[in-house]
Amino acid sequence: MTFKPLLIFLLLLHSCNNAATSSGKIAAVPLPGKNQYGNINAIPIPDGYTRVAADSNSFAGWLRKIVLKEDRTVHLFNGTVKQNQLAQFAVMDISVGNKDLQQCADAVMRLRAEYLFSIKKYGDIIFYDNNHTAYAFAPPYTREHFMQYLQQVFGMCGSASLSKQLKPVTDFTGIQPGDVIIRGGFPGHAVLVTDVAVNSGGEKIYMLSQGYMPAQDIHVLVNPADEKLSPWYEVNNNATIITPEYIFNRNELKKW
Repeated sequence: MTFKPLLIFLLLLHSCNNAATSSGKIAAVPLPGKNQYGNINAIPIPDGYTRVAADSNSFAGWLRKIVLKEDRTVHLFNGTVKQNQLAQFAVMDISVGNKDLQQCADAVMRLRAEYLFSIKKYGDIIFYDNNHTAYAFAPPYTREHFMQYLQQVFGMCGSASLSKQLKPVTDFTGIQPGDVIIRGGFPGHAVLVTDVAVNSGGEKIYMLSQGYMPAQDIHVLVNPADEKLSPWYEVNNNATIITPEYIFNRNELKKW
């Protein structure tokens, strides 16, 4: 398999910081063309595959309804264009705020919290910092208070604490929408398994989304290792999972 030179450069910068996007080697220009897919569920799957079954009220069902922007450009929290515009397939129509808070693991927590908020499971909206101090969403259960709560979570929790909160998935072939591939650290990184499809032979493919540093639009990732399959990733026996801006190990898959 071959990689584009710029993607090789990105993959060598194996950390959840913005070294890749601040190097000056990648032009900060909007992507050509517009996204033609209205939501996650509209993104095509390869021939022979079908999306795994998911109840409309499940996290997987909710993820598939996430609206995608027509503009494929990723912007930072301050409105500027992200330096690297090679990582994303599409951009989610979800606010990033005007502070440098909603970064890597924060984007994962945002999507999980938004789902629980949408089905009014307010008591399940709880995250922990690295000392296992709980941050639970409390009344009033309004959108304004919810966003204020998330700002606190983003400031106190991160990849290290979220990695502790999630449960390990011992068999990668059991990957499901809503799972998280995460390396806890200071910094670490996390990506969300946004969708999964399977064929008649039981072979699975999956889609990934991420936030990053500095805080930026949450976006569906391309697959830099397989442009024909992109934005889907193949469940295989490889020890590593190569994403545009980070390399994970196969054993870093976790679930809620």
